[in-house]
Amino acid sequence: MANTYSQIFIQLIFAVKGRERQIREEFREHLEKYITGIIQNNHQKLLAIYANPDHIHILVGYNNLNVLIPNLVRDIKSNSSKLINEENWFIGKFHWQEGYGAFSYSKSQVDSVVKYILNQKKHHEKQSFKEEYIEFLTKFEIDYKDEYVFEFYDD
Repeated sequence: MANTYSQIFIQLIFAVKGRERQIREEFREHLEKYITGIIQNNHQKLLAIYANPDHIHILVGYNNLNVLIPNLVRDIKSNSSKLINEENWFIGKFHWQEGYGAFSYSKSQVDSVVKYILNQKKHHEKQSFKEEYIEFLTKFEIDYKDEYVFEFYDD
């Protein structure tokens, strides 16, 4: 659409079904590159990505408003699940959990969010994913019900 401009930065977070640690380190970079392609094919700009064993963080420069965020997440989840299952990364079937978090940032926050995402391995030595995710919901003042948040199991 002519004369339509936007500058929106969205961090997406979603988890492996059952919070199983199914994204092994030897496949992490391959998965991240594959998801980068999905994001680019949706005419969005990837700013940072890190696939933890049980969840993923993605920072997107959301600049094509014709692509709805739920559709982008659906494409990422369905296509990456298909890749993992077709390449038989493990015995069994891979699924992402239902739902996701989408958190917006200003341009001035982008550098710190990129650093945060790229530092995930070290970050999770000190904080569990559950603690991290609840912290996001609280920080962004999102009302939530425990039963609708990702399935969390005691670590």
